Amino acid sequence: MKGNMKAIKMILVAFVAILSACSNPKPTPVVVQAKSEIKYTCPMHPQILEDHPGSCPICGMTLVKKSGQPSEGAGVSLNTVLQPVNASVVSTIKAIVPEQKEIQTHISADGYLDFDTRTFNNIASRFSGRIEKLYIKYAFQEIHAGQRIFDIYSPELVTAQQDLIFVSKNSPQETGLLNAAKQKLLLLGITDAQVSQVIKTGKPFYTLPVYSPYEGHVHDMPHSQMGGTDQKMAADFANNLPLAIKEGMYVEKGQTLFNVVNPHMLWAIIKIDQSAVADLKLKQPVTITLPDMPGKTINGKVDFIEPVLQNGDKTTSIRIYLHNMDHELKVGSVVKAEIQAGQIKGLWIPKSALIDLGQTKIIWLKKGAAYQAHQVGTGLINGAQIQIMKGLAATDSLASNAQYLMDSESFIKTKGNE
Repeated sequence: MKGNMKAIKMILVAFVAILSACSNPKPTPVVVQAKSEIKYTCPMHPQILEDHPGSCPICGMTLVKKSGQPSEGAGVSLNTVLQPVNASVVSTIKAIVPEQKEIQTHISADGYLDFDTRTFNNIASRFSGRIEKLYIKYAFQEIHAGQRIFDIYSPELVTAQQDLIFVSKNSPQETGLLNAAKQKLLLLGITDAQVSQVIKTGKPFYTLPVYSPYEGHVHDMPHSQMGGTDQKMAADFANNLPLAIKEGMYVEKGQTLFNVVNPHMLWAIIKIDQSAVADLKLKQPVTITLPDMPGKTINGKVDFIEPVLQNGDKTTSIRIYLHNMDHELKVGSVVKAEIQAGQIKGLWIPKSALIDLGQTKIIWLKKGAAYQAHQVGTGLINGAQIQIMKGLAATDSLASNAQYLMDSESFIKTKGNE
């Protein structure tokens, strides 16, 4: 009996325990793995949606983020975005740093070929008269020293010869008068042989031959004064333009008739931008190429730097003296020159990283997530690089392409010009 009672008590205790557990249940922890909210899709098959990057199972194209998904630039502050685009720009364009280095600089410039005026010699008329016979027929005709170039009739010259004949016949003992008459004719351009012939024959030269004292190519003065770079002049010469001096024309005493030029001596006139003049020195090596003569290269040096600026010209001209013994080089030809300016040490950036606004030079300096317009001072331009003189440190970062960030509808503003 006692044993039955004990068993009943144990059953009641177990029943009470089960009821307590049912009335107070403890929740079982459940682990839930959150799925990525970023979806990837195929540009060609928008029905493809994946939660991870990969390739399209249909066409194999690389999956891209679906429109409307958060991007890497979501961390940009609202204040940065609201900055005016002519002073600050948010962009993912590549940033670069300036380079502090020493480089071999070159000055590139254009120019043209011209006659070396140091070889110019003028032939002028020593007396007034009429040209009876002209032996020079066209511009650039080659002549030699002692060559007969024209015959001239001059009343003044005939009178001077008649005075010599009179003195030699009537007063040969008056050596002073005789020598004075001879000297006058010699100064007028008559040679010693011609003077002796006048005295011997007793007859004056009514037309006197004139001989060239120089050797070279003949230019008549109206053409020479136009300059070697006049395009119309070059075309006229190509069409055998006749000389301005003609037979039967009267000339005045002292009038310059011809200019004799040595065609073997030329010079290249090179126009140098003012920004590169500071690095220009005499004797610097120069390499000259001619677009009209591919493969032709001429080596020279800076022989002369003009000390003045031509009217309306903002460049400085230099001269390189050239030899033209084979007559390959033509006056008026356009040339390109590369001048070695030596080693220059400085801070350099690509030309593409700078905007030239005339008086102001602008770069886009990286400030956090944005680029800000910043004014700098520039120096020498060397090919695709430009030297920065002020406004930029070697540790700064800037946009690699400044033009890409420029707003075409507004003027760029910096702290220096606001």
